[in-house]
Formats: sequence, C-alpha cells, structure tokens
Amino acid sequence: MSYNGPPYTMRSSSVSFGAVGLTLGLALAACSFTQLVAPSDLALGGPAAQAESTATPLPSPRPSFTPDPTPTASPTPTPTLHPLSIDWLRSQEFPGSEITIEQTLEPGANYSRYIASYRSEGLKIYALLTVPFGEMPETGWPAVIFNHGFIPPDEYRTTERYVAYVDGFARNGYIVFRSDYRGHAESEGVARGGYGLPDYTIDVLNAVAAVKAFAPADPARIGMWGHSMGGYITLRSLVVSEDIRAGVIWAGVVASYPDLLTRWRRPATGGLQPTPRPGSWRSSLAETYGSPDENPSFWASISANSYLADLSGPVQLHHGTADTSVPLEFSAILYEQILEIGGTVEYYEYPEDNHNLSNYFTTAMQRSIQFFDRYVKGPAG
Repeated sequence: MSYNGPPYTMRSSSVSFGAVGLTLGLALAACSFTQLVAPSDLALGGPAAQAESTATPLPSPRPSFTPDPTPTASPTPTPTLHPLSIDWLRSQEFPGSEITIEQTLEPGANYSRYIASYRSEGLKIYALLTVPFGEMPETGWPAVIFNHGFIPPDEYRTTERYVAYVDGFARNGYIVFRSDYRGHAESEGVARGGYGLPDYTIDVLNAVAAVKAFAPADPARIGMWGHSMGGYITLRSLVVSEDIRAGVIWAGVVASYPDLLTRWRRPATGGLQPTPRPGSWRSSLAETYGSPDENPSFWASISANSYLADLSGPVQLHHGTADTSVPLEFSAILYEQILEIGGTVEYYEYPEDNHNLSNYFTTAMQRSIQFFDRYVKGPAG
C-alpha cells in the first residue's frame, strides 16, 4: 500500500517499562499538538482533688494493678474492590474455553472466515474468526484480538461493519478474532454498556484465553486492536493481562475516569456535555463514591491510566483531528503519559480526519500492520 498524503514525522520512545509515579489528569494545555510526532486531650482526667487534713497521714497502700488482657490482633478487613477497578480485574480468572466453529463463511482473499463461539462467565459469546491459508508456522499463526467500537447492540451483526479493517490484518497473515460482546448479535447475556461495568472487558479477556488455546494460533504472539470503545477495552486489557504483546488503538476512549466523567459524552448534536445525566454510569458512580476531588483514590483505581507502568507491551495510537465522537486530547494525553513512565508508544494524528479515519484509512492500516509485524509477528518468546 502506498501513501501519497502530506508528510508526517513520528516520534517514538522505546525503553524498558518501570514503575514510575503517574499524575492523573495531565493538563490539557500541556498537550497541544498541531501535527504530532509519532508524537491522597486525653484529659489526664482532671487532676485528682487533694483534701487537706491535719491528721497524721497513714502510709499509702502500694497500688495494685489488674493487668490488661493480652491484646489480640484485629483481623485486617479485606477491602472490597469495585468491579471496574483494575485490581478487581486482576483478581479474576479468565479461563476462556475451546473455540467452536458455528458456521463457515465465504473465504477472504487468502484466508478462511468463520462464525465461531467461546464461553465467558458461562455465557456463549459469538465471534468472527479468520485463519490464514497456507502452511501454518511451526509455533502457529500470530493473532489479533479485534475490539469493535460502540454499535447499538440491536443493530450489531457479526459479519457487518469493520469489514475492511478485519481484512487488512487477515490478509497479512494474522488470525483475527472479533468478539461479539455479550448481548450483541447472537451472543448470550445482556448488553449493559462498556464503561459502567466490566462485562465487555471480561468477554475480551476470555477471548484472549480462548485464542491462546486455539490450535492454529501461536499463544506467544497475540496482539490487540481496538477502535473507540474498543480502544478503552484494549487499554484496560493491556494493564491486566500479560498475554498481549502489543496494542493498537484508533480514536480510543482512553482517558482517565475523571476525564471521562467531566470532559466527554457522545451527544447527538455534537459538542461536549460534561454534566452527567441522571441514571447514567457517570451519575451512579459520582453519587456513590463522590467526585474525583472528593475521592481521588477511587477514581484512580478504576482508571487504566493509573497502571501504565504495567502495560504488557508497546502501544500505537491513531486519532483524527476532526473527530467529533471522541476528543483528540484523549489520545494525546495518553501518549504523553506513556512517555512519562518510560513506555514504548507511537502516536499519529490525521489532519481533518473523522472518527473512523476514513480519509487516511489506508495509511493508518499500513502503520498498524507494520507495528504488529514488528512487535507481534516477530520471533516468538
């Protein structure tokens, strides 16, 4: 694929991961990009009254003391973790299951296509699966877990949307596994949303486990791609699971929860509306736990941005400057946050492009494939 658009400069950082303190909520003013470089008395009881007496004082008896009972250590209460918290997710098991082929579809250019299924929290979850033609590598094919963005669950269809995106990875020698999150298409369960509950992230983490156990896949060469809400799921997965070698995020909802609470919404008429709507996940969390100013530790605990030192691999970010669905600043801030903790990250902005990167799709896809080729398809181990 060739690119004939305006030139871009990419800045990247490639150093080892380390635990470095991270300040949430970087000031947006610090992230102003035009064309980015791949860019917490004992009142000693009042004094005893002393009565005066003219009588000859008797010797005071030696005081006797009743020893205090031997103290026993109080059990340390086990903190209750919120299901949105990263620590809660890390405490869970994601066993996945065998991948079952449910239907064989028309093949792609050089790969087979199937509707498959796997299990997540006892639910049968469907997925689109592609497997390359040809001789399988000795260790198995590299794989991309593909996390789609928000589509109204009653409108979602397994074989629709993201066709060219899936094809881009599939025709370049990757198994692609695109989960139909619970409540989508034929998947069991209720679609309760991606941001107020961990359901969709759990489904994706079980998808990772299922692909690891899938015979044609190399369990040591798994990458993850996500768009919009799928980018949110991807970032969370990267700080929870050690099985993902690299992540690529397009127009991702990748801000900390304080920023998601106050700086973003998907309004029908455009523009940001920071006031939480009654009954929304924003209102529910704020009413229960207080605002980020009142309870910063809670909001930090549910933000993947607080755990970037634990990213399982390099990250590549893409965002269009004319995106009216997800603020450009979300990707720009995450880029700076990953650089701050010494992570490996690339960031590309696309002038005047939209939420789907329609104008620069070929360029963004080419960069994504090259990134996965370097960090996922490269030698296993």
